[in-house]
Amino acid sequence: MFVTFEGGEGVGKSTQIRRLASALEAQGHAVRITREPGGSAGAEAVRHVILSGAAESYGVRMEALLFAAARSDHVETVIRPALESGCMVLCDRFMDSSRVYQGITGNLPEALIDGLERLAINGLRPDITIILDMPAASGLARARARASEAADMASAVPDRFEKEELETHEKRREAFLDIAARDPARCRVVDASRSVDAIAHDVLATVEARIAERQAERRDA
Repeated sequence: MFVTFEGGEGVGKSTQIRRLASALEAQGHAVRITREPGGSAGAEAVRHVILSGAAESYGVRMEALLFAAARSDHVETVIRPALESGCMVLCDRFMDSSRVYQGITGNLPEALIDGLERLAINGLRPDITIILDMPAASGLARARARASEAADMASAVPDRFEKEELETHEKRREAFLDIAARDPARCRVVDASRSVDAIAHDVLATVEARIAERQAERRDA
């Protein structure tokens, strides 16, 4: 099963992915954790280019193309093989982030985003997407506090997206919620302003419910 995590900056995706992976492994599942941009050798090289801001001068269209190229490599060399081997794949960001960051706040045409998505994912859609939600101001405060506490001062520099204006981040939050409303069969919104334990409980319950649905579907087939 392919599970993706989405949401704005600082909502705690990495923490919740680790918590979910530990819980699933304790139940006997094989789990593969990955991320975007990145996740494969080729995609990690693209990640550095994007997050460093090196591609920013070329415009959002070029950025979207780079994301799509990275995603295609990630899907074909990491995610699809892991799923075919029987792993539960947990991914930090996927196709919805491109729709929000390059499509909604990057003002790229929806037709372009649709076309790039089809090419990049090649039919591989998430079974479930967890959207961690909190006010943008709170998420940004978390992200900046995390950066300032980093031991390596190089990693304390805000990335390409964390530097943007609060209004832009709030617009992205609304875009993620709109995606969830339009695709309720796949997406689940989880309140990320609560304790880590409370969030982890809801995330695990959501994934376990989808696992049970899949098992029932197989029995009925």
